[in-house]
Amino acid sequence: MTMNAERFYIDGAWVEPLGGGSMPIMDPAQNAKIGTVALGTAADVDRAVDAATRAFEEFGLWPKAERLALLRRIRLGTAARQEDLAWAMSHEMGAPISMARAMQAEAGIGHADGFIEALAKQDERWTLPNGDTLTREPIGPVGAITPWNWPINQIALKVLPALATGCPVILKPSEHTPLSAQLYAEILHEAGVPAGAFALIHGTGPEVGEALSTHPGLAMVSFTGSTRAGIAVSKAAAETVKRVTLELGGKNPNLVFADCGAALAERVRYAVAECFLNTGQSCDAPTRLIVERACYDEVLEIAEAAAKATKVSDPKQEGDHLGPLFDQLQWDRVQALIAKGIDEGARLLAGGLGKPEGLEHGWYARPTVFADVTPEMTIARQEIFGPVLSILPAEDEAEMIALANATDYGLAAYIQTGDPMRAERVARRLRAGAVHINGGGLGWGTPFGGYKASGNGREGGMQGLEDYQEVKSLHFG
Repeated sequence: MTMNAERFYIDGAWVEPLGGGSMPIMDPAQNAKIGTVALGTAADVDRAVDAATRAFEEFGLWPKAERLALLRRIRLGTAARQEDLAWAMSHEMGAPISMARAMQAEAGIGHADGFIEALAKQDERWTLPNGDTLTREPIGPVGAITPWNWPINQIALKVLPALATGCPVILKPSEHTPLSAQLYAEILHEAGVPAGAFALIHGTGPEVGEALSTHPGLAMVSFTGSTRAGIAVSKAAAETVKRVTLELGGKNPNLVFADCGAALAERVRYAVAECFLNTGQSCDAPTRLIVERACYDEVLEIAEAAAKATKVSDPKQEGDHLGPLFDQLQWDRVQALIAKGIDEGARLLAGGLGKPEGLEHGWYARPTVFADVTPEMTIARQEIFGPVLSILPAEDEAEMIALANATDYGLAAYIQTGDPMRAERVARRLRAGAVHINGGGLGWGTPFGGYKASGNGREGGMQGLEDYQEVKSLHFG
């Protein structure tokens, strides 16, 4: 089936792009063209900013009750189109359809629930003990730049809080995953988002992303992607002193303690599955398994078996399996880093170079596990963004914490332990924005974001709303 994304959504209508550029939409499972996406220009951004500026005059004053009603309509529309969203993401970025439905598309519904709850509870006006009054107000029109690996998840985490707080938002999704973004724009239109309060422009980072980052008519830009690109966005935005929120990369540790006891096998199988989820293409994937020496050999056996049991198959098929990496560039990068691990002396337990048997036409990778990884190895330091797990031994708790924190990143961390006091103690010392203990997941409405090179600001929940707001003080005589 061919689907195209050749128009933009600006000022409440689908419009023709002002430029003539385009690129193919590719299905990574077959390395085949399935459609065409138009590529925007700075002129398209100007048109969207003009509409957003006009819309802000009224939309920025909408009372909370109307904004909540809008979010609820969006939530209902997202649920009604869940299967369409899953289908689009399965085709455009290779998410297995069962996972695309249960996680990728579900994120649009879950985040709507989280923001509805947060907005309902948020005080937008309150009085200080000194008698002064504080109010929360929308920051103004914003730009949102989202990646290809969790398309609707990241779109919802930016578009929903903007609309919830009264900020018009201009979305530039990844040019590689335009179909799900186009469906989401249809949902917003049908939900009654006022003209100008939402725009969708497809395009590249150097063209449309740069135009959003530098535009003087935008008060804020929110970006999710690589740390390298996030730095570029920050520099571009600095000239207009706009607010910048960044959700960037990670090289996330997963600490496995020998005190897991009888639960050790379950906890290690979870660790492998969590690393491989979305074919390893998640910024918060636990890709460094740091294992206490006392259980190291046993963990290696369990991890090896779990990786070899991991299925890789066509993402259009129902079931629990991995799909392809999203394009050749990503596949080549993952292959180069696997080769680097072998060359630098890590011990290959499972997987390795090349494609799984029978899957030669798409960008499929072999689920890979390395043992005896040392901290200076490339695979212990660089974000791979593929189904590759690096296992590092450590003598004790102190060394495990030191290894966990020995990274430029600080997005997420994971702990597997049978000792609740140890879990609290270790979590306190890990420099990461989220710590998952014994398989605990992130709930809808919980803020997400990282320390250090993993970004700044938080997405989701109350803190996610606050990123899109200014605080004003009122002083009555």
